[in-house]
Amino acid sequence: MGRWRFVRRVPETWPISWGGIRFHARCTPFRHLGLFPEQSVHWRWCRDLIEARVTQSSKAPSPKVLNLFGYTGIASLVCAKAGANVTHVDASKKAVGFARENQALAGLDDRPIRWIVDDALKFVEREIRRGNKYHGIILDPPKHGRGPTGEIWKLEEGLDRLLSACVELLEDDSLFLVATVYAVRLSFLALDNGLAAALGDRAGQREAGEMAIPERGSSRLLPTAIFARWSS
Repeated sequence: MGRWRFVRRVPETWPISWGGIRFHARCTPFRHLGLFPEQSVHWRWCRDLIEARVTQSSKAPSPKVLNLFGYTGIASLVCAKAGANVTHVDASKKAVGFARENQALAGLDDRPIRWIVDDALKFVEREIRRGNKYHGIILDPPKHGRGPTGEIWKLEEGLDRLLSACVELLEDDSLFLVATVYAVRLSFLALDNGLAAALGDRAGQREAGEMAIPERGSSRLLPTAIFARWSS
């Protein structure tokens, strides 16, 4: 029923860290801790691509990264620390509030992050009309969701449209696009096919697969989600 049963008293939040970035963990009503540790493989991948671009082109403008369905903002903080200008979008005002708390705990208040409460698809389509572009895009859409003004999101109906719209937002010299999907009866091959169709003839490398968490004390992997990602 989305409730925790505690053996001993647990604080409302407690600090943890990854890659030198501190952020809050908390027992949320959604049966997780306000973060998804299996996503760390993508945090590292995005960070390395951004740092390589910044190192190679120190006089060029900072890469621009769009984090859709950004939740508590760990990916946004990782990208900002690596040298990107980040736009973080989530439909939940509460989630964006948690993300800003994480930014303060991480000591990254001086990093360029725009925190936006909006429907992801509507925001992307407005950015297309505005002519804005990004060097990297991260999207982690839920199976079902609601926008801040009641917009209804259904993954099976909106994913292909969202992927195509995100590809339109990529700069000619863009770095990456990564999509992850949870709790759906969908093969990672289907997600990869959708990304391939959206990318069209854009050059680069694609990879797709399952995400998992290793079980402590055994060799077993606990599957959590599927992903497809592209890099130039």
